[in-house]
Amino acid sequence: MLDLIKALTKPQKRMIMLFLDAILIMLSMLCALAAVGLPAGLGASLIIYFPVLPYVLVSGAAASHWLGVCSIRLKAYETAAIGVTAVYALLLAIASTILSGIGHLDFPLALHLVFGVVLFASIVISRAVLLQLVLALYRRSAPRCRVLIYGAGTTGIQLVSALRGHEKIEPVAFVDDNAALQGLMVAHLPVYTPLRIAEIAIAKKIDRVLLAVPSLSPPKQAQIARRLKGMGLEVQTLPSFAQLIGEEALVDKLEPISAHSFLNRDEVAGSIADGAVCYRGKVVLVSGAGGSIGSELCRQVLECRPAKLVLYELSELALYQADMEFRHQTKGMDIEIVSVLGSITDARLVSKTMAEHAVQVVLHAAAYKHVPLVEANPLTGLVNNVFGTQVLAEQAVKAHVERFILISSDKAVRPTNMMGASKRLAELVIQDLARSGRSGGRTIFSIVRFGNVLGSSGSVVPLFQDQLSRGGPLTVTDRSVARYFMTVQEAVNLVLQAGAMAQGGEVFVLDMGKPVLIYHLARQVIESAGYTVRDADNREGDIEIEFTGLRPGEKMTEELTLSGEMLSTDHPKIFSAQDEGLSEIEVASAMRQLREAQIAYNEGMAVEVVQRWVEGFEHAAQKRIAS
Repeated sequence: MLDLIKALTKPQKRMIMLFLDAILIMLSMLCALAAVGLPAGLGASLIIYFPVLPYVLVSGAAASHWLGVCSIRLKAYETAAIGVTAVYALLLAIASTILSGIGHLDFPLALHLVFGVVLFASIVISRAVLLQLVLALYRRSAPRCRVLIYGAGTTGIQLVSALRGHEKIEPVAFVDDNAALQGLMVAHLPVYTPLRIAEIAIAKKIDRVLLAVPSLSPPKQAQIARRLKGMGLEVQTLPSFAQLIGEEALVDKLEPISAHSFLNRDEVAGSIADGAVCYRGKVVLVSGAGGSIGSELCRQVLECRPAKLVLYELSELALYQADMEFRHQTKGMDIEIVSVLGSITDARLVSKTMAEHAVQVVLHAAAYKHVPLVEANPLTGLVNNVFGTQVLAEQAVKAHVERFILISSDKAVRPTNMMGASKRLAELVIQDLARSGRSGGRTIFSIVRFGNVLGSSGSVVPLFQDQLSRGGPLTVTDRSVARYFMTVQEAVNLVLQAGAMAQGGEVFVLDMGKPVLIYHLARQVIESAGYTVRDADNREGDIEIEFTGLRPGEKMTEELTLSGEMLSTDHPKIFSAQDEGLSEIEVASAMRQLREAQIAYNEGMAVEVVQRWVEGFEHAAQKRIAS
């Protein structure tokens, strides 16, 4: 039956409706004659009216075509369609009156009025019955999606009205936070408290929950959606009217916020200026070229117009993206882009790359830098960050590279985690090479140490923005945790300038202003997105900040130097730390012991090496292994 209905063309459907309306016209007149109760009786009155009936039927067909009554879809039969039907019934009542007068039929006016009223009612009822019959056929032919609507306000009611005529979706009930609505019937559906959603979903076999609360802020909607998904329910959000008409994006997205706005200080501006000569016309190799810092190094080095830029990267995807970006950036410029896929621990590949491309400057940014991941995989982190630096630096010496700049971290100072310890060991390797004379004075080694980079992969601001997009909470380890911050642009700008002024063996420290409380940064991220913080002072706020406790190896604050002494340089934002390293024999011993730990794959041995040779190293990692 349903297949037959679906196979009907529009003209065929119109003919069926015309035929149905013709039957209703005749039945309506019969009802009118019976209701008025003429003296001649029902049978005789019907015979008297019969000559006029064909003309009334023709008038009805003409009026139906003119008004479009026969073309109105069953699903669209609402207030406007009912109004058109009323006009149609009135026209037929008038036509019946006029035609009866022409035929000299002595019928009272009341007969025609009753005829019009009955015809109007019968057409409206027939459309409603037909719609339910068709929907019943659809329901029997395919399972319907049973939906629970969250929000019994105006939007929810309009949604129910729209879905009632849907052949595949069946609204079952409302849930609403408003206690005044709970227990009532709204749009013929019961309203429940959200606390009973899990029970209702089982009892009423709910397939999906539709959030019809566009007035709620996106974070609160996200919180509700996450809670419902946790119950195993499919959740969809109804857009607001402003979104539907195109004034807002249908999919809520956080506007990108400039990292500069979170610095709470003036951003370091300016070009590399005189330092650019160290990179202009040179062959520059950037390790970790696909990372946040590595890719920015490449961008700013390209502004110095090198002869060739070698992108050295372990991640295929990151290298592909970097290669595409920089080839496009250098289009029309006499700069060659070379992409090398591999690990910095691969001595043969590093040696081949440096020799083949006659590398003159190395900017070493490749490192595993995410503290929790390196803490969980200490040997992998140490091998990559320490031995990778050693391989790259030793091959740079053999290739007679002019300058080698190691990108380090403030976490290398008295580290409490394996990532910081690995960076300090890498610094010790570079300091040893700079002092030992093994480079023959041909390679100038230097180290640049700075803090957290806003907006880099895995840094706190993108994490906060991701948590914000999911409705929170924003997680902070401790209310008093503070960190130094720079934007990636200013950090790289200063790195290149520091590398250019290096004479050999310096540990440069960048001026990053005062440490920023992570808690205050979390509040800034929330408020800059236009939301409010939910706390004891504002329980109706949008986003909560949750304190999770310090992670293994995490410090409350970071330091910039071991000695506390910093000498000024020619640049007001660049200082030179007076941090002593290890002797050549001590570095060799440390590397040998670390290699033995790697071969034995013994994390305990690796921690002992770090504990012995890294000044100020605390025992957080050792406690983790012992536990």
